[in-house]
Amino acid sequence: MALALSRNQAILVTGGAGYIGSHTVQLLLARGYQVTVADNLSRGHRHAVDPRFLREVDISDAAAMDRVFAEQQFAAVIHFAAFIAVGESARAPELYFANNVGGSLTLLTAMIRHGVKRLVFSSTAAVYGTPATVPIREELPFAPVSPYGESKVMVETMLGWFDRIHALRSIALRYFNAAGADPAGRLGEEHDPETHLIPLLFHAIRTGEPITIFGEDYPTPDGTCIRDYIHVSDLAEAHILALEALLAPDAASMALNVGTGSGHSVREVIRAVEDVTGKKVPFVMGPRRDGDPPALVADSARLRAILGWQPKHSDLREIVATAWQFDQHR
Repeated sequence: MALALSRNQAILVTGGAGYIGSHTVQLLLARGYQVTVADNLSRGHRHAVDPRFLREVDISDAAAMDRVFAEQQFAAVIHFAAFIAVGESARAPELYFANNVGGSLTLLTAMIRHGVKRLVFSSTAAVYGTPATVPIREELPFAPVSPYGESKVMVETMLGWFDRIHALRSIALRYFNAAGADPAGRLGEEHDPETHLIPLLFHAIRTGEPITIFGEDYPTPDGTCIRDYIHVSDLAEAHILALEALLAPDAASMALNVGTGSGHSVREVIRAVEDVTGKKVPFVMGPRRDGDPPALVADSARLRAILGWQPKHSDLREIVATAWQFDQHR
């Protein structure tokens, strides 16, 4: 697939004040793109985005999105805006369908009205649920076990229809476990409440309050869950490559896994955190959580072959070291 050569196009980034979105915005700007961030800041952070580029709007507000699209002709949209907490989605599914699905539909409709036909979509490995085989390939059927995962399936389904009917080309990137922080220390994880393992381990070190590890009887080498951890900078790079593929004249819609193809258990992550920080992590073992698969590891061969992507920062120790650096200085 031929890549677009010009990098001065205007790109709209929804949810660009969030964790992965802000890292991607930083990389877009470094590559010479014109960037506008649309974020209502309900989960993102104002300080993560240069105010010159921020439009404080909700993507569910059709009139507000019309005003954003009227500002300039965007070449494409990178769509991050969504709620992402699996547990919260199980308690309040209506929130996730209204925000993730309803907001995406409003965005897609605005794109069609304004003639914008390229979109990179922030999807998730949660669309697979508990996979029948590992590593996970894109051909596996959708089988989400949470409203969060289902909401992403519904958006991917909409994208298929918008491609067929409106010629809106999209690449859905199905993330595995995003982790780490900008190596320069400018950006990192700031979820509220925090649900990701590595910052929760740091919290346990700081406070002395033991973190609960859910499940030690999984069919894995050490009994704890295995996950595919990808550095957020490598994930941001995947978005740039997807964008450039979509900007090419022969662009085609597709879904691609974004992971390293290697898994690490919870106990391995704890050991890496202890090695990097020089501190012991207080933890206790608890029962399994419903819906937690034993192992989630990506087969990312399609991403590597089609987009030429290669992880550069996703060694587990580097992930932990960059996250720890950010945690110590924020």
